[in-house]
Amino acid sequence: MSDPAQQDLFGAAGTTAEAPGEIVFVRSLKARNYRLTLRRDGTAVATIPARGSEREARHFVEQHGEWLERARARQAKRPKGAAVWTLGTHVLWRGELTEIRPAAAGEKPMVCLAADVFRVAALDGDLRPTLEAHFARKAKIELPGRTWELSAVTGVGVTNVTVRNQRSRWGSCSANGTISLNWRLVQTPDLVRDYIIYHELMHLKEMNHSDRFWARVEEVCPAWREAEAWIKRNGALVGL
Repeated sequence: MSDPAQQDLFGAAGTTAEAPGEIVFVRSLKARNYRLTLRRDGTAVATIPARGSEREARHFVEQHGEWLERARARQAKRPKGAAVWTLGTHVLWRGELTEIRPAAAGEKPMVCLAADVFRVAALDGDLRPTLEAHFARKAKIELPGRTWELSAVTGVGVTNVTVRNQRSRWGSCSANGTISLNWRLVQTPDLVRDYIIYHELMHLKEMNHSDRFWARVEEVCPAWREAEAWIKRNGALVGL
């Protein structure tokens, strides 16, 4: 699945990172139209279809300069997560911004996120690496189980489910029936988690983003637009 939080513009007709504000031109043999995408770092990516030209792509970008400005303005307004997590930091957990609080005193230092308690090495310093490791362990238990449940509900066969540290995707699937999910889904609301799983399950029926694919998504997850809107508003809180 492509990054749902990424903003796209399609026209009618693996690059290296650039400085924010740059425009990168990329040729795609699979693309049928010119496409303008805004990365989270502010870099605009103009995709050139197989029979297109960079000259036409530059013209396409010029034509949609106002869209790009609006997209960058929206991006700048989105909430961003803290780089360092200490006591008192609010982090996204189970779909809510939740304060990291010290747990009741005991033999081992522990912190709370809502009703969940996590052991840490110490209460001072950056708690992020330890907490994210806890999140990832929970995800490796919860996400495969939920995927198998929804696989049974939809009748879509799955051969394997993996949980990974994906930096630019919430999920993906392969033609052999393997679904890969981002562990950060445990930080999102249940609706978003399920939507991503449904999305990948429907890709096992339609390996594209055609109208037929979205009709299948609509059938199994009628609130998918709400989930997409949440991702666009809050994806930056988990670095996606």
